[in-house]
Amino acid sequence: MSVMGELTFFLGLQIQQSEEGTFICQTKYTKELIQKFGMSNAKSIVTRMSPSTNLDKDEQGISIDKTKYHGMIGSLLYLPASRPDIMFSVCKCARFQSAPKESHLTVVKRIIRYLIKTVSYGLWYPRFNSFKLEYFSDDDLAGDKDDRKSTSGTCQLLGNALIS
Repeated sequence: MSVMGELTFFLGLQIQQSEEGTFICQTKYTKELIQKFGMSNAKSIVTRMSPSTNLDKDEQGISIDKTKYHGMIGSLLYLPASRPDIMFSVCKCARFQSAPKESHLTVVKRIIRYLIKTVSYGLWYPRFNSFKLEYFSDDDLAGDKDDRKSTSGTCQLLGNALIS
C-alpha cells in the first residue's frame, strides 16, 4: 500500500506489519462486541465451550428473545476471520437460531466470556516462512444426537501460517 501508506485497518481487521511478519486481529471489534452485549464486567474464562457441553434442541427449555440471540450469533460469526479458535463453538450455537433457549444463550455468553480473556488473539503470518503445505481434517460421523448429522473440519497451513 505505497500510495496510502502502511495498511492498518481493512474491513474491520486490524493489521500490524513488522520486519518479522504480519499480525491480523479484531481486537477493536471484539471489545465493541463485548460492550454491545453488556458483558464488559463479566468474569473471563479460558475455554470457549465446556468439554461436557452437549447442545441439543432443548424442547423443554425456557425460550428467549430471538432478536437478541440472532444479534449475538451474527456478531460472533464475523470473528472467525481472524479467530478460527471460536468457529466450531459459534457454528454449533448458530444451529439453534430458529428456537433459541436459555441453555443456548448460556453457551453464547460463555464464548463471549472467553473472548474477554483472549481479546488480543489473532493470526500471525511470519515473513520468513517455509513453503511446506500441510492439511489437517477431522470428522465426527453422525455425532449430532438430534439429527445424526456429521461434523467435519479442515485447516491448511503454509509453513506456520494458517491459510484456510
